[in-house]
Amino acid sequence: MKMEKQQEILMCIQQVVREILKNDSIVLDYGTTSSDVKGWDSLTHMLIMAEVEKRYGIRISFRELMKVGNVGDLVSMVEKKVN
Repeated sequence: MKMEKQQEILMCIQQVVREILKNDSIVLDYGTTSSDVKGWDSLTHMLIMAEVEKRYGIRISFRELMKVGNVGDLVSMVEKKVN
């Protein structure tokens, strides 16, 4: 069940990234970092985080944001905040 929820969150984040970067070919996995994705810079990072917060009805603090090293970290954080 836990893996299903994580996969669901991963797919949602992937959709957000695709929408913000206007590129439907982006594929994310748990090890993906922002530097792996063309166009994912500091500005688009903030837009992505804001949209993830909106979709899940959560708040991510700046301190928490600084601990996010890859997409897997973000998935785990969202999962904890939603539960």
